[in-house]
Amino acid sequence: MTSSDQSPSHDVFVYGSFQEPAVVNLILECSPVMVSAQLHGYHVYRLKGRLHACISPSENGLINGKILTGLTDSQLENLDMIEGSEYVRKTVEVVLTDTSEKKQVETYIWANKDDPNLYGEWDFEV
Repeated sequence: MTSSDQSPSHDVFVYGSFQEPAVVNLILECSPVMVSAQLHGYHVYRLKGRLHACISPSENGLINGKILTGLTDSQLENLDMIEGSEYVRKTVEVVLTDTSEKKQVETYIWANKDDPNLYGEWDFEV
């Protein structure tokens, strides 16, 4: 098989509980390589009545997260299904923590940026 016969792999910036390898392994049934990165221009919010995080544009925002590297089309579709219609998958530019290299990746953004249930800052430890 030549490289042109293979599906392209996907890199996805995650925040929230998807930064935890055990969660990723459970959802994707694999352990992709995870790379630390920062996403500028977004804020990670809490949602009233929910445990999970969401992000929305914020001029001075900065999110520390991870990139799940080399995901297959099937794994990306699985993430799409889990995130559901309340999130929109979008290409963003992140900065790798270790090298300061900029990289285009996909991430999931809360679809309703004016949602009144967005508040505060989501904390992984809480």
